[in-house]
Amino acid sequence: MIQEFMTALQVIHLQLRLPRDQRAKSDLFQSTWKLCCRDSHKTQVWLCFFTLSLLTSCVSATKIDVQDLQTCLQKDLKGAIEKSNAKLYAPKTEDMTDSCQQKVLFCYMLELMMVFEEEDTEPSKTQCIYNFNRTLLPEKNCPACEIYSLENSKVFYNRLLNILQKINAM
Repeated sequence: MIQEFMTALQVIHLQLRLPRDQRAKSDLFQSTWKLCCRDSHKTQVWLCFFTLSLLTSCVSATKIDVQDLQTCLQKDLKGAIEKSNAKLYAPKTEDMTDSCQQKVLFCYMLELMMVFEEEDTEPSKTQCIYNFNRTLLPEKNCPACEIYSLENSKVFYNRLLNILQKINAM
């Protein structure tokens, strides 16, 4: 069965690599296909699973998990953020489009890391920010962080919580 599957993949791969005028004509391709697969339902099932696995790995969009980040911010970091005198770039919820969610969160994470450096916040409390930041994927065609308005730390913190709530609600 595996050998039939591999033969079928080789036939398909070869056909796709050849220039259009050198590819096997329809009946020749079908006869080769029947020869290697012989109407094997197992092979057809394996090919379906293989195709689906390729599609799902390329097309899947993961929902951003912000639950742990919210808990960490509210439980461990609220005081450290709010006591900062820094002006921080703080996107609003309406600034966040579906295609730029991770970029907006990335902007917040950069600002938070800067605040924690300036405030000498205990590293064990800030680890959740660094861990979350590593999960964010780059997004193209999103505004730079410096485009957003500068706000005090309390406004920054409240806007971040609003954005996290919006993402959770999606």
